[in-house]
Amino acid sequence: MLQTVTNLKLKELISKNDYKLLDVRPSAAFNGWPLQGEKRGGHIPRATSFPVKWFNDLSKEGAIKKLFEKGIDKKKQVIVIGYSKADMESAANNLKDMGFPNVLIHSEGMPGWSSESDLPLKYLPRYRHLVHPGWIKQLLDGKNPEPGNIDRFILAHVNFDNRRDYDEGHIRGSIWLDTLVLENELDWNCRTPQELEEGLKAHGITSNTTVVLFGRTNNPDMSQEAPGKQAGKLASMRAALLLMYAGVKDVRVLDGGLNTWLRSGGSITTEETLPVPVEKTGLNIPEHPEYIVDTTKAKQMLSDPNSELVSIRSWYEYIGKVSGYHYIKSAGRIPGSIFGNCGSDAYHMENYRNHDDTMRSFEEIAAFWKESGITPNKHIAFYCGTGWRASEAFFYAWLMGWKKISIYDGGLYEWIDDPGNPIEVGEPQSFSTGKLL
Repeated sequence: MLQTVTNLKLKELISKNDYKLLDVRPSAAFNGWPLQGEKRGGHIPRATSFPVKWFNDLSKEGAIKKLFEKGIDKKKQVIVIGYSKADMESAANNLKDMGFPNVLIHSEGMPGWSSESDLPLKYLPRYRHLVHPGWIKQLLDGKNPEPGNIDRFILAHVNFDNRRDYDEGHIRGSIWLDTLVLENELDWNCRTPQELEEGLKAHGITSNTTVVLFGRTNNPDMSQEAPGKQAGKLASMRAALLLMYAGVKDVRVLDGGLNTWLRSGGSITTEETLPVPVEKTGLNIPEHPEYIVDTTKAKQMLSDPNSELVSIRSWYEYIGKVSGYHYIKSAGRIPGSIFGNCGSDAYHMENYRNHDDTMRSFEEIAAFWKESGITPNKHIAFYCGTGWRASEAFFYAWLMGWKKISIYDGGLYEWIDDPGNPIEVGEPQSFSTGKLL
């Protein structure tokens, strides 16, 4: 028989370090979406996100490893919180089977906690821009989902120069959006304002269009001639950054992309939806020029104690063992840039995502950023090779409400194009990796 903890007792315990709170609801609920119609969305402070379905997704050893990485160990009592008693009991029994000796469950569940206005909740500040499959299903069914008032929307399947990816199956009603509409294949930088204007008009995108982006990730790796064509989630993040830079007011990304849509039971179609061009976008491009910095500004930031240039690349890229790209010959980092740790290579972001490709808990991302000196009080400019991984890091920081954020769009590709720019290799003398996973 599992012991329970009431709202009153849980309020007392959440500040004590000898207890760990495990939130087993979907990550969208943890971020802030009221998936069960609760009065307030979000999660209890100091809770750790670990959806109950992950116990089935992962092996027993894999789940234990992931729990330990998240600070859930067998020495402390674990309080399981969630939507239903069945989910909480399932998670608790899994924990006990894994050897966690002290497991309790929350008696009222999150609906009961959120109904009491004096009980604290935290949420991802801009969670509404990281949508979940259920939200898109409601949108397509004409139900105008929370937060409502969406007059006109475009659902876009995004990828780089890979129309076949769209033709093989996409969400009903989605148009095809090639990243080449938004970035120049000569240097992979953002296109000119005039080119962006024409590209957005051709795709029916205006200042007030709600644009919902998603991509499909198909295990990209360096053995492929063009791995970027298989990195659909990165493509959607790149598109999000460039649309926001242009000034589109309501840009959203499907968390986990098409892969998550399919896992949720969503269907796909091969029936093409053509964009409906518009005569005017209503934009004065760029309406957010501060979102992109050039090489001159990047150099200024390196000497500014209130700014940081952050390398969103793998460790081997950062120390110069590999360049990370077929088309970038020189390896190394911009001297003075901080290691932002993407994951394994140029086409993966494991340290920013869960195993199912959804966004990792924003509190975990902020924590490992902080350990490396990446904090919201500074002007942060993310860079990578050509802007894709930097765009994903930017979007997550933007979702967190960080105000002084940019990407260095040229990245390493533009930096090394000037032989006068220095390159650094090897492990820096003063270095913190943050939490490497």
